[in-house]
Amino acid sequence: MNEQKEFKPYIPAERVTPELTVTSIVMGIILAVVFGAANAYLGLRVGMTISASIPAAVLAMGVIRVIMRKNSILESNIVQTIGSAGESLAAGAIFTLPALFLWAADGKMETPSILEITLIALLGGLLGVLFMVPLRNALIVKEHGILPYPEGTACAEVLLAGEEGGANASTVFAGMGFAAIFKFVIDGFKLVPSEVSLRVKGFAGEIGTQIYPAVMSVGYICGPRISSYMFAGGLVSWMVLIPAVVLFGADLTLYPGTAPIGQMFAEGGASAIWGSYIRYIGAGALAAGGIISLAKSLPLIIRTFSDAMKSLKGNTNTNTTRTGQDINMGVILGGVLLITIAIWLAPPIPVTFLGAIIVVIFGFFFATVSSRMVGLVGSSNNPVSGMAIATLLIATILLKATGDSGIHGMQGAIAIGSIICIVAAIAGDTSQDLKTGYLLGSTPKKQQIGEFIGVFAAALAIGGVLYLLNAAWGFGSEELGAPQAMLMKMIVEGVMENNLPWTLVFIGVFLAIAVEIVGIPVLPFAIGVYLPVQLNACIMVGGLVRLAFDKMNMKDKKKKDAIINDGVLYCSGMIAGEGLIGILLAVFAVFHVDKAIDLSSRLNLPASVSNIGSLVVFALVILSLLKFSLWRKRKENK
Repeated sequence: MNEQKEFKPYIPAERVTPELTVTSIVMGIILAVVFGAANAYLGLRVGMTISASIPAAVLAMGVIRVIMRKNSILESNIVQTIGSAGESLAAGAIFTLPALFLWAADGKMETPSILEITLIALLGGLLGVLFMVPLRNALIVKEHGILPYPEGTACAEVLLAGEEGGANASTVFAGMGFAAIFKFVIDGFKLVPSEVSLRVKGFAGEIGTQIYPAVMSVGYICGPRISSYMFAGGLVSWMVLIPAVVLFGADLTLYPGTAPIGQMFAEGGASAIWGSYIRYIGAGALAAGGIISLAKSLPLIIRTFSDAMKSLKGNTNTNTTRTGQDINMGVILGGVLLITIAIWLAPPIPVTFLGAIIVVIFGFFFATVSSRMVGLVGSSNNPVSGMAIATLLIATILLKATGDSGIHGMQGAIAIGSIICIVAAIAGDTSQDLKTGYLLGSTPKKQQIGEFIGVFAAALAIGGVLYLLNAAWGFGSEELGAPQAMLMKMIVEGVMENNLPWTLVFIGVFLAIAVEIVGIPVLPFAIGVYLPVQLNACIMVGGLVRLAFDKMNMKDKKKKDAIINDGVLYCSGMIAGEGLIGILLAVFAVFHVDKAIDLSSRLNLPASVSNIGSLVVFALVILSLLKFSLWRKRKENK
């Protein structure tokens, strides 16, 4: 308690400075939509999303401090708070909602309306904020010095280092610009193929790499360990499982395939085997990985929930200072009640009264768990997918047991899972943002209002983004694999219809268990098994660049850290830039403009020349990263 009393924020409680201004709201909304759309595109392609808090903070600092010449760190904090809410909502939505589009493509239901998607995303996001607000005093204030909240603390440090805000912002913008150019060359003009593959005659395996800036950037940001686990999963599926399936089953026709395996391989190569068989093994591994991560966290989850409830009990938070103001508890309770009724009664949302009760119970539990766990282990280790899988399994079983089966029950289960996934993601993001504000001296109430604004902005945009991407390429396609949504669809169908190739699923389950036993983190490995090896290899390249930076032997540790951090900012910019151009290209595809700018058929280059061109472009992507990190000119400290 002494440590808490002695804590002094950067901006004292008695000092009032601009926070929730028109500038911060407008900038925050723009970043919420931009990073939300970019994260949605990235997550549907790669199966992973990134935190937008630090890039949003850097951009806010660059614009407010350098361009507008205003010295207002709390305004920048509000921008970052609103902007990161959009990224978190998108991350929760794309794990589940595309399953509804997949069922529509199968002819089982009508395509979900934009209103349905918007309401699910909005209500889930609002619940996530509302559930977290009463926990702020218990987790952020009382546990200061105990719960580190790594991302929230790092974001505060970035904002405090505002003297370099302009230069750092230029790094993010440079990443966006170069990624936009590379994306147009690869997928717009199609001057070079998007991947290079290597096949060996007589062996059914396949290896290669994609050349996308965003995919490589994911590897750099995640680091060499996570990248290597994903690449190992890709090697197992593409260099072990696919050759084994072709070798032993060449003359067999096995469900869910509809032709002999040998014929499928001859006509479609390793990709055909991956699409018909390996994806189910990967789905089994992913499901097992999510459940294992949740089970491993269960003691911590129970202790976390218990500790949070003890801290919350009797906590009236009578602090009347500016830095102690939260949204009124009456507003919180009224909001939760209204949203619960809306989930139950709103016609576009296919959730029954039982489903609404499940949402409130599981939502509050997982919001509490998520808020405290990100304080302990960080957002990247928060088992949100495991929470979503557990919720889906329980919800689907309960709905089926109460007679709500068939496609309506399946829709209801996905809607429940979507809301819970968004609740957990937003609650974790809100707690990190409130930690940043606590360190800086922000007004919590204004930050909480900022979270609501970010949720509204991202929810209004996410429906259009999903519609656009589905219309352009379709979920589950080569361009948009949507791995988590495919998994959620399989889980619900498996319980409701019992029509999955369970042998393949259980192969994946026990592969995940074996990997866990030998001490390899199972979720990144399972994602690697599920995704194409070319994508995993591209992520691995980014991980290797990061490894080289980490291993640099430099006497000046600050300079080394600056190089690595510049790389993170540049890669964050590349992810945002490619995501935005990806959405622009989706617009072109819907209106058939894509064919007009496609130069591949006109050039008609030999495959060997095209592959060399791809490698040259990929080398330029890597060199651009080096240019804005390792080779960037820095001011020497005198």
